[in-house]
Amino acid sequence: MTPAAYAVLNLEAVQHNLQVVRRYAPDAKIMAVIKANGYGHGLLRIAEALQSADAFAVARVDEGVRLRKAGIKNRIAVLEGFTCVEELDALLNFKLDPVVHSFIQVEIFESRAEQDACAIWLKLDTGMNRLGFKPNEFNAVYQRLNRCSIIKRPISLMTHLANADDKQDATTLKQIRLFNETVAALGNERSIANSAGILAWQEALTDWVRPGVMLYGISPFADSTGEQLGLKPVMGLHSRLIAVKPIATGDKVGYSGTWTCIKPTTLGVVAIGYGDGYPRYAKAGTPVLVNGQRVPLIGRVSMDMITVDLETQPDAKPGDPVTLWGDGLAVEEIAICADTIPYTLVCGITQRVQIVEQRV
Repeated sequence: MTPAAYAVLNLEAVQHNLQVVRRYAPDAKIMAVIKANGYGHGLLRIAEALQSADAFAVARVDEGVRLRKAGIKNRIAVLEGFTCVEELDALLNFKLDPVVHSFIQVEIFESRAEQDACAIWLKLDTGMNRLGFKPNEFNAVYQRLNRCSIIKRPISLMTHLANADDKQDATTLKQIRLFNETVAALGNERSIANSAGILAWQEALTDWVRPGVMLYGISPFADSTGEQLGLKPVMGLHSRLIAVKPIATGDKVGYSGTWTCIKPTTLGVVAIGYGDGYPRYAKAGTPVLVNGQRVPLIGRVSMDMITVDLETQPDAKPGDPVTLWGDGLAVEEIAICADTIPYTLVCGITQRVQIVEQRV
């Protein structure tokens, strides 16, 4: 029996997108970012599909531990690092590489006596103003860490771009310049570029690149889709019609009656809602594919259902296939209609959505 709501994942597309990264950054090592459950696609599933990457990046220690317990051997960076001795112990036990961004971490390292036990990434804050040391702190911190017996040398260096998705914003070049000036005296491996940096900022390509959203076939830019950049979307979200009924002029549809019928039409009810991860704030008119043809969303998205106008689909019937994104309907377009970004849509798929792996 076909589930009411299901997501089809094209794992061949993941590997294609990795090759696109290699074409843009042929001289760089690739740290594939698979945090947040592989951007909603499944942490272990994506790690297995990307084992040819040089390393993985996750956000938190428990994500890295899960990968190691599943047998993943690649180098793994933990982007949020650690905040206590217990987390450092886990990092050491499972051979994970923390990002070092705070003085508390430095002090914990200085209290340890192990020899060459932990490879690290030292993070410089070049303007994101989130994690990392300021340029005026960097040299002193670097020297302190370089004296810690527990840390493997040479220390790898990174920063994170704040505005790389805006190709007209000079902030990115300023960040790159500040990073390069601050670490100029060091010959250590460096990493700057995220997906937008890889695709749009040649100056950001260094020893390592850190692709995230582009691996899933999604554009980091508001003015394009992944397919327009040569990427292949990995996730398609699907459901089916469960009811078809006529509605008359003046009828209101859904909670609070936010949509009013202006002429007789046919309404379709689709078995998907925000309980599955479809965006609650998708506007009336958001495109939905019924039998492969576009129809507009009408009324509010509810927990388990949405409603669509089937005026152009007079023969539609319960059981007919529905696509919410994928197969010719870009997730980037749906995100615009919901005043959000595609990251939130793919990361927001809930547990009751059945995952179907597709291997071409």
